[in-house]
Amino acid sequence: LPGEFERGRTQLLYGQWLRRRRRTREARGPLRDALVSFERCGARAWAERSRAELRAAGEAVAGEPSPGPLATLTPQQQRIARHVAEGATNREVAVRLSVSHRTVDHHLRNVFAALGVRSRVELSRLLAREGGSGVVTVG
Repeated sequence: LPGEFERGRTQLLYGQWLRRRRRTREARGPLRDALVSFERCGARAWAERSRAELRAAGEAVAGEPSPGPLATLTPQQQRIARHVAEGATNREVAVRLSVSHRTVDHHLRNVFAALGVRSRVELSRLLAREGGSGVVTVG
């Protein structure tokens, strides 16, 4: 739709302006409109910004995927978990991410504790079951 992104951006900026002036109730309308505009034109990052502003304005945002247990991990832990789940050794992960193997070991222990898994096999199964939701893609 022509002008949809610009319309969404204008609504987002206006909603942010209102919210920052403690006019949260008034801000919700423009922020909802911004979210709809961004979703229509496929601007996912901008839609997420609108959702964050709506949450900050005290509105529960419907239609959001519920974050799985993987969302509790840091981006680095998510990358390490993904590589390990794909079968990489700690040394291989270290080379791929340009960190020491001890750093990988440290993060992996924290991943296991956070997710309640005790082995690489359990981690792989959990990641497969979650379908990667909330996980930073490995690049």
